[in-house]
Amino acid sequence: MRFMMIVKATTDSEAGLPPSQELIEAMQKYNEELVKAGVLLAADGLQPSSSGIRISYPEPGGKAKVLDGPFTEAKEMIAGYTLIEVKSREEAIEWALRMPDPHGYGQGEIELRQVYEFEDIMEDSKTQERETELRKQVEERKKA
Repeated sequence: MRFMMIVKATTDSEAGLPPSQELIEAMQKYNEELVKAGVLLAADGLQPSSSGIRISYPEPGGKAKVLDGPFTEAKEMIAGYTLIEVKSREEAIEWALRMPDPHGYGQGEIELRQVYEFEDIMEDSKTQERETELRKQVEERKKA
């Protein structure tokens, strides 16, 4: 099962301040442990919301509304993520607890969320087959 560790944004990450060298080294060590355990699928930091775009759909069936960043409420935004594949929820929690404090200064916050497998939300066999084919194409493009 896959889990995403979502690192919440802070005032520093929203200001575009880079992490300290100490934090970068701690995160590299942590990521090395994830790789050695064979559970790391992806991990990246995100640029501040000032370079982001928010797309919303305020009216059902209506036209999309596009809003350029920055956005307010840094605590509700994401500064980075780590995607892992583990055997249980407990294992995911253990890995999340081992992640270094992503920001320090009392602002670090990580949210752990399980990723839906498409079979969990797609009951129709044709839809599942189509999704399987799309994922296969993505994997083939990664290899090319």
